[in-house]
Amino acid sequence: MQHLDHDRLVFLALGESEADHGETDHLGGCVTCRRELESLRHVAGLGAGTQGLHDLPDPPAHLWAGILAELDAVAQVPSPAEAHRQALGPDPTQAPPAARNGVDPAYRHPPAVTGDPQPSVRAGDPHPSVVTGDRPESRRPSSSPGGGRAVRPAGRSRRWPRWATTVVSATAAAAIAVLGTVFVLGDRGATPRQDVLASAPLAAYGSTPADARGDARVFADGRLHLHVANLPDVTGYYEVWLINPTTMEMFSVGVLRGSSGDALLPLPPNVDLEAYSVVDVSAEQYDNKPAHSGDSLLRGTLTG
Repeated sequence: MQHLDHDRLVFLALGESEADHGETDHLGGCVTCRRELESLRHVAGLGAGTQGLHDLPDPPAHLWAGILAELDAVAQVPSPAEAHRQALGPDPTQAPPAARNGVDPAYRHPPAVTGDPQPSVRAGDPHPSVVTGDRPESRRPSSSPGGGRAVRPAGRSRRWPRWATTVVSATAAAAIAVLGTVFVLGDRGATPRQDVLASAPLAAYGSTPADARGDARVFADGRLHLHVANLPDVTGYYEVWLINPTTMEMFSVGVLRGSSGDALLPLPPNVDLEAYSVVDVSAEQYDNKPAHSGDSLLRGTLTG
């Protein structure tokens, strides 16, 4: 089953186009397209409902405090690799170092701030400390008596866990999506539906295949909405014209992106739609000739 074009569903959701009989039948039987249309209408409604919202209040202080508390709690949990190393314990095959220069290898010097992640092990200690590969100051607080709580040294940044980065990224993406919706729909007023001054069904013209069709509507804000379907493939591009059927004078309104879909084209101010009442879609070549090619594909007369 071929689904409806996404751009077409957007125009239907914004209320700037009416579904034809074929599209209505498709939406009645296609759950995927129907759900996408409902989702787009919901987004359009959210954008229309935020027209009066300009200045957002700052988030309360307790919100950020709660986020930081959650991140701090997660940072204290050992990683799966560290927990695995703690469960395995030290390598039993590794022998203690031999005495050298008369120094007992069991003697351990006080730890110096050298960044060495490998603390020494006292010989004969029945519970040797586990070599984890972490810096000593980054270890979790000891649970033994007098262990004290480890303090993170100043100047060292804390690495955020992966889930926290994902949450922050998702939140930022959602905020950008909402702001983008407000920006895109910001000039559409409280309702996306526009007042129509004139409209025209567009039918195949000349040798154009009979299944090519379209419709045109002139909105009160001075834009021409054009919906076309099944235009024949051309080597150039499609151009939209308004024609005076009495004098056959014409001017270009704009171009279309493809053989099917919707377009919103601005009309010149104070255009006389009673005189220039014919909407024409032509096939044009990339020949640097701005005049009409004479190859019209669709035509219709505006009424209203």
